[in-house]
Amino acid sequence: MKRFVWPLAVLVILLVTNVFRSHGFFSIELRDGHLYGSLIDILRASAPLALVALGMTLVIATGGIDLSVGAVVAIAGAIACLRISDLGDQASVGGVLGAVGLAIVLALVLGAWNGFLVATVGIQPIIATLILMVAGRGLAQLITDGQIITVNSGPYKMIGAGYWLSLPLCVLIAAAVIVLAALFVRRSALGMLLEAVGGNAEASRLAGIKSRWLILGVYVFAAVCAAVAGLMISSNVSSADGNNAGLLIELDAILAVVIGGTSLSGGRFSIAGTVLGAVIIKTLDITIYTVGVPPEVTLLFKAIVVIVLCLAQSAKFRAMFARRRPVPAAARTDEKVQVRA
Repeated sequence: MKRFVWPLAVLVILLVTNVFRSHGFFSIELRDGHLYGSLIDILRASAPLALVALGMTLVIATGGIDLSVGAVVAIAGAIACLRISDLGDQASVGGVLGAVGLAIVLALVLGAWNGFLVATVGIQPIIATLILMVAGRGLAQLITDGQIITVNSGPYKMIGAGYWLSLPLCVLIAAAVIVLAALFVRRSALGMLLEAVGGNAEASRLAGIKSRWLILGVYVFAAVCAAVAGLMISSNVSSADGNNAGLLIELDAILAVVIGGTSLSGGRFSIAGTVLGAVIIKTLDITIYTVGVPPEVTLLFKAIVVIVLCLAQSAKFRAMFARRRPVPAAARTDEKVQVRA
């Protein structure tokens, strides 16, 4: 719990800042059986990022990195919208499910490709996934023919903008995936094996752990999570943009993982911390607009907040800062008295 102190403190500061700028920020109302409010908007915006960051967490836990998740987001949305646009009846539930299934299958293939390059061929993860990051964005634009594909499908709209049990369906989907992943990882030996591979790959190999299949599996899982996030993003706006969909989401995902306390060098990881990091990033995005930060300095402001948070989490930085603080005169006098005694 100690590792979450600073992220929670930053989240509280951001929320309080929004309250001062918008007095009804914490208000939640029920209209037509649906919950509305700024907090609901934060959860809705956090859902796709939390899913991408979840897959990124397990990849990083093995000592890897996946820069291609943004491209997979674009590809999944593009292939699903293209398939739905070709349907005679876009309101067909079966047709929409087929399009969603096609996007998931394609993501499985892309994730397996990344895992193959890293685990079997031995290419460094940052290079292996950089290949798909570049080629995948081109593939998404090839699927959409460089255009924005617009669909008019009620069932598909439900994924990103629908409600169930008064809550946004995308939030429920993200929560279900996160809970299942956490249970599967923490209630079995899988989490320990992932930490062993990321902490010391050679020692885990000598211990008999088949790291190749574990690494392949986490890259496939990361791609599937990115695909689901892509479906949420495209269905929310009822369109697919191969050029801009999921752009730079891989960087936000990595930031969420780091804010959550997972080391980029691999080993121990925290799924709860990653989800908290995703919520902080989206709360920060909303705060930037609420406070009125000029658009031209938005990214700089966001980077400053993230740097401050990361420094606050660093035990070495806090220790260095504590050593540099001047010691009060009274404390120095007490130390001299103790030494003489």
